[in-house]
Amino acid sequence: MYDFVCRAGICGSCAMMINGRPTLACRTLTADLTDTIELLPLPFFKLLGDLSVDTGVWFHDMAKRLESWIHTTKEFDPTAEEERMDNDTANKIYESERCIECGCCVAACATAQVYPDFLGAAGLNRIGRFMFDPRDTRGEQEWFELVSTDIGVFGCIGMMACDDVCPKDLPLLEVFSYIRRKMNSGVKVAVNEMDLA
Repeated sequence: MYDFVCRAGICGSCAMMINGRPTLACRTLTADLTDTIELLPLPFFKLLGDLSVDTGVWFHDMAKRLESWIHTTKEFDPTAEEERMDNDTANKIYESERCIECGCCVAACATAQVYPDFLGAAGLNRIGRFMFDPRDTRGEQEWFELVSTDIGVFGCIGMMACDDVCPKDLPLLEVFSYIRRKMNSGVKVAVNEMDLA
């Protein structure tokens, strides 16, 4: 039993360990592998059977824990024109939103294997997305309480296996350093200081 849907590297459902490396099966060419190919399910997630794991429950719980939605005090007006933002900010948000929630980054993370509550690259990337967003009105203290613990950004031991295995090549290093600077300084770090290009 294994999962696949898109066969184009955009749904993340076929993530598995191939010769010891978390990756998407649909983007892996057998010609690039050794003669002996070892397939295993992703570690960390609940095993459903054979190569199939349940990443959905973990991602859903993580989204609820991080309150992965825009926090604002503004009343919603369905007739109002949408809020505009500059292109650089919109591109930084877009880069973080490209995560396909395949779980490869979490499966590769040494900290996540030891501490099951660790947010992992996917969780930190998600919270970074909302830190970039000028529409989110959470204050410094709220961000600090959310991610400045040993299961948050400071739990990362810096091996960056997540960055090595991300099939979408998300700018995880830049996002993590942005969050760390923001948590360390206690003052707002300008999003424009980041170069995600």
